[in-house]
Amino acid sequence: MTRSRALRMLFAGAALAALTACGQRVGPAGGATDETGSGPAASSSLPVDHPDYVGPQRSTVWDLFGPQRNESTVAVNRYIWNGALEVLSFLPVESVDPFTGVITTGYGTPPGGGAAYRATVYVSDPALDARSLKVALQRRSGPVDAATQRAVEDAILARARQLRERDSRF
Repeated sequence: MTRSRALRMLFAGAALAALTACGQRVGPAGGATDETGSGPAASSSLPVDHPDYVGPQRSTVWDLFGPQRNESTVAVNRYIWNGALEVLSFLPVESVDPFTGVITTGYGTPPGGGAAYRATVYVSDPALDARSLKVALQRRSGPVDAATQRAVEDAILARARQLRERDSRF
């Protein structure tokens, strides 16, 4: 055997060993194990919202060069989002999180009204649908009646539909 062939075989063996080290470890029961090999892998046994969850594990070296798969996606309807901000524009915005779909406002008085309100809006789905919107209104004395809350939700949905129709004309 020539020296160059022996070096090629040595490098091929080293590359094969490195690639096998990138795979997931398999325990005695056939399931994936953690780094120690003793317990189940964190990503396969823990729920996503558990504090020790580490996320999906890479299985090959080629996964490093492929497209990144982001587990968190933005699932907020932009028309409902903008409609809520426009309808509740008289309220001071305290926090806005488009990744979770939550808008929190402080107390404010509507035009022509006497009572101060605050609102929390939750947009839970990308569909332009009434099920995608949840509004919680509160006065300083406590929660508002269901009719007022429903009227605000209807106003937000109506404005969202207007915004969508305006965009579809272009």
